[in-house]
Amino acid sequence: MRLYTFIYALIFVSQSYAQKSDFQYVDFKKADSIALAYKGQSLKNLSKLSYQLTSDLDTEVEKFRAIYKWVCTNVANDYSQYSKNKRKRYKLKDDSLELKGWNASFRKSAFKRLIKQRKATCTGYAYLVKELAKHANIQCKMVNGYARTGTTDIEKMVAPNHSWNAVKLNQKWYLCDPTWASGIQDPESLEFVFQYNDGFFLTPPRLFAVNHYPEATQWFLFDEDQPSYQNFIEAPILYGEAYKLLINHEVPKYMHQDVVKHETIKFEFELEAAIDGASVHFLIDNGHKLKKVVPKELTIENKRLYIEHRFKSTGFYDLHLFIGADIIATYTFQVTRKEKVRP
Repeated sequence: MRLYTFIYALIFVSQSYAQKSDFQYVDFKKADSIALAYKGQSLKNLSKLSYQLTSDLDTEVEKFRAIYKWVCTNVANDYSQYSKNKRKRYKLKDDSLELKGWNASFRKSAFKRLIKQRKATCTGYAYLVKELAKHANIQCKMVNGYARTGTTDIEKMVAPNHSWNAVKLNQKWYLCDPTWASGIQDPESLEFVFQYNDGFFLTPPRLFAVNHYPEATQWFLFDEDQPSYQNFIEAPILYGEAYKLLINHEVPKYMHQDVVKHETIKFEFELEAAIDGASVHFLIDNGHKLKKVVPKELTIENKRLYIEHRFKSTGFYDLHLFIGADIIATYTFQVTRKEKVRP
């Protein structure tokens, strides 16, 4: 069994690279403690909740942090509603009028579930973050687009399937994904489990773009070398821990590659913080068995991780990169014999 079957107009002035490290001088303990203090608070009065979360904080980023952290730790991901909506949208993909009607009715029912039960799909998360930020006089927008995980069926991704947020702090725009930050689906019970992931808070835009593709491309938040939709579809799969440990994923650019036996395959990442190189390893699946492989050629310089690997045998391989116990990314390789040069 393959491992990933069970793992899992407005803005544009050119801006500098926006990421959480811009606020490394800010201690978020107070904002986080306020979010915790109001755990379970009602959503029937968003203005009141926003005031409760932000009135004792001084800076925009702390206020937004309290709002974001509260949403991520109080709203459960409604997987059943997400699946129902996905199936219906795919069924109606060729009937624009029916699809428009379904979208309108689904939004109404989803909003009611959000307010009454604190359950939501991605649109509900992004909407709630935006509305609470608005009441705190913080400029925040919902961004609609495409997103990929290890279980995404690319063939059925015929319309935007995800929503996240862009927020303006200190005159710069930043990205965050409250849905993915909130928790995970238990692989056995299929129930939602709260498990906050800080890697999706003010994520570096180029890392964010590996598995997020906005409909309006200005929301990449970088101008040069924006990926095409095809680039996005073909990109590697990054897992949640990657967003905690990396600032950028450099190479390989694609999830799948055709290589020849003994060809050098290069991996390069920009790290969030120093790591122990000895903790880096691959799990390689040839379709019959999993094998742990410790890279022999690995270098860490100036918070950049470089790895080289060569396959010694032909075949089709899933390669999963780990740092410690955390899975970071998945790639696939078709390894063939080197073609002989005819005389």
